Amino acid sequence: MKRFSAAIDIICKYQGFNEKAYPDLSTGGQPYSIGFGTQFYPDGTSVAAGQMCTKAKALQYLKHELRCIDNDLDTINLHLDERMRAALISFIHSIGWESFLYSEVIEAIGNEDWPALALEMSRWIFDQDYKVIGNLIDRRREEIRLFLSEVDNNPWSSTEVLLTAFRKYSASPHQVRAIRVLEEKMNPYILAEFANSFDITEEDSQIIYWEELGIEDYFVETVEDGEWS
Repeated sequence: MKRFSAAIDIICKYQGFNEKAYPDLSTGGQPYSIGFGTQFYPDGTSVAAGQMCTKAKALQYLKHELRCIDNDLDTINLHLDERMRAALISFIHSIGWESFLYSEVIEAIGNEDWPALALEMSRWIFDQDYKVIGNLIDRRREEIRLFLSEVDNNPWSSTEVLLTAFRKYSASPHQVRAIRVLEEKMNPYILAEFANSFDITEEDSQIIYWEELGIEDYFVETVEDGEWS
């Protein structure tokens, strides 16, 4: 299974192992999953509540699933190298074959439009309630990097979360709180680099401060002796 080793590494890393079958989050029941996300055994029967498996058996199930995905990929003639195929196998294992077919990934590969491919893959970061999942952000980044490793020395792997947030920003209280929490958790050196790239000045910071005090009309002027008027 060397051909699938990179895909297996990503799936095992982000999917995690469960020895006992667990229910679907949206239904609270079927479909049940076990091992590394297996929902159907190699003989076609569905995973059922209460069933158990070892990690070795779970890997067998996973490898069977990956062979099936690999065979399906052969039917659409995408001309993939080994790393591209491994990245797609992990991606498809995560989102499902039908979702993959309806995505724009196939068209992007056919056109060799790698930025479009990265953008499309990076959109699949939501749970069943359309909430962004950090685990999926990391997984998509790793899959994109793996896919583009043969065609781009500096693969683009943004998930567009920040740009989307900027476009929707309306300065509502919950948005301001979310940005402050993010800033508090950021590496200060990365934050400084970001601020410098945006040309954020001391005057900008003062404007934000005065606006938060509720002063809509104000004039701040620095005089020669250093006093404010």
